[in-house]
Amino acid sequence: MHRNSVEFEVTGDYGMFSDPITRVGGEKFSYQIPTYEALKGITQSIYWKPTLIWIVDEVRVMNPIQTETKGIRPIKYYYDKKSPNDLSYYTYLKDCRYRVRAHFMWNENRPELEKDRNENKHHNIAKRMIERGGRRDIFLGCRECQGYVSPCDFNEGKGFYDDVPELSFGMMYHGITYADEAYSDETRGKLSVRLWQPVMKYGIIKFIPPWECIHRTVRAMNIKKFGEEYENFSLAEEVD
Repeated sequence: MHRNSVEFEVTGDYGMFSDPITRVGGEKFSYQIPTYEALKGITQSIYWKPTLIWIVDEVRVMNPIQTETKGIRPIKYYYDKKSPNDLSYYTYLKDCRYRVRAHFMWNENRPELEKDRNENKHHNIAKRMIERGGRRDIFLGCRECQGYVSPCDFNEGKGFYDDVPELSFGMMYHGITYADEAYSDETRGKLSVRLWQPVMKYGIIKFIPPWECIHRTVRAMNIKKFGEEYENFSLAEEVD
């Protein structure tokens, strides 16, 4: 564990961590487990500043993996005045419950915010935000899947897969690396997608960090700089 680690439990009736391959035909099918990027997004909804980058260390799957298919009427990709909606089947995860452990590191791509690098301040605010359910709304993959966050002890309690030695999920989407979170010369100034092969051991999936993933460049991307008013960012306490 890192000294600035946080632990929380996220629950929801449904989750949709969609496999990009299934989106081609307009229908979505969820992965069996949450993606790194989805859990990072949940952590950012709890608390985030451009000064830091959240690193998700591991997730513990507490409930059995179940799916439920629903008939959905999404808006068509093309304009149709007579019939604007399409008919699709979305396959969601059901009765989701996960425990997450994460820590943060400083965003070296933001030198203008260097004076805001107060580890104790950000760590304490993050823990308070977990107790309050997060600063922003929590979603399990997509907006129609409302989630709820609460503090927890990561290793406490009994999980459904605690006695399963190993369960592999094959090649899977890990996340997206934006230009302002670049970690190498190959990702600097670019938008990249990351892939990896997760394995769950005794109910716990340990994520590899972004810089250890297989990555593919999507396109060039520039970093949007903050204005001069942020160059002398104050270390004054934040308003929760």
